[in-house]
Amino acid sequence: MTHTSDPIEFHRRLRGKITIGSKVPLEAENLSIVYTPGVGAVSTAIADDPAKVRELTGVQNTVAIVTDGTAVLGLGDIGPAAALPVMEGKAAIFSEFADINAVPICLDTTDTDAIVDTVRYLAPSFGGINLEDISAPRCFEIERRLTEALDIPVFHDDQHGTAIVVLAGLINALAVTGKGADVRIAISGAGAAGLAIAHLLVAYGMTRIRISDSKGVLTLTRENINASQREVLALSTAGDDWPLGETLIDGADVFIGVSKAGLFTAGDIRGMATDPIVFALANPVPEIMPDEARAGGAAVVATGRSDFPNQINNALVFPGLFRGLLDHGVPQVTTAIKITVAEALAALVDDPCPECIVPSIFDPRIVPGIARAIGAAEGERC
Repeated sequence: MTHTSDPIEFHRRLRGKITIGSKVPLEAENLSIVYTPGVGAVSTAIADDPAKVRELTGVQNTVAIVTDGTAVLGLGDIGPAAALPVMEGKAAIFSEFADINAVPICLDTTDTDAIVDTVRYLAPSFGGINLEDISAPRCFEIERRLTEALDIPVFHDDQHGTAIVVLAGLINALAVTGKGADVRIAISGAGAAGLAIAHLLVAYGMTRIRISDSKGVLTLTRENINASQREVLALSTAGDDWPLGETLIDGADVFIGVSKAGLFTAGDIRGMATDPIVFALANPVPEIMPDEARAGGAAVVATGRSDFPNQINNALVFPGLFRGLLDHGVPQVTTAIKITVAEALAALVDDPCPECIVPSIFDPRIVPGIARAIGAAEGERC
């Protein structure tokens, strides 16, 4: 029924990619326990001890996927209804790979206060909040305020999922090329993903970072940059010994693109350092196509696409991350957890090579491996 190469027809036939079903067959013998009157005893137990909601309901295996539809894939601000198929797809991945119940919540507002309040009001039904496709810079404030207000993990996947999988791939790419943490890193894209990548790389010890947006390279003397961008610039040491060239990537060891198609050519890659690493992650068309990057001398090339080797995809991260957070009752996604997940993901590649720096999304070791790593790290910190 679902075998078609036409995405419109595929979705028309399915009429939704997720379902809600009962975990037990409903029969005359158990209906009075599943529902009234027996369920009343369960509600009373939770009213007496609210913490019991996590053992007597499905809340500890349920995640809200919250969006306002303002930054959907490479489509931009398309609204909440148009974002729903994407959120359904993410919920399907949660279910298939991590056995997590995920509920798409597409909000018809872009007001920061309204989004924060709405998620706070809905939070008792969920064990975690996955923020998705909310535009910058509002996404930073929304995540910060919800993290402060709630006792369950809040995770903006566009920021941190991207950053984690980039770090995982970069760990192995550096091993392949024999480079170290002192590499010069050029990031194209100073929105949610680009800034989160920069923050995580700095936390991992890679501080020689240069970042640009559509108006050019970010510098502390530029007037049209926001507070989040200034914060990243204050952490970078790129200006100490890396003079600006004709392009962002001149002299760089690593290029990470989370921006737009066709920004660079093979000639630009030749202006990078020896054996450069190129992560061209714009979708569906990357900043430079893999064959052109290799023609310019790139030693390792990654994209966000599934039809090329080394797909840098958030789906490598969020199922296992939330499985670990929920299983171990972790209330907040710290920088230490992000690094733990990146290292666990990188370690699943047994023999890194130019064509393989991250595992396949279908590798069955990913979710349990990440979940175990989170549990072990949390145990060490307790």
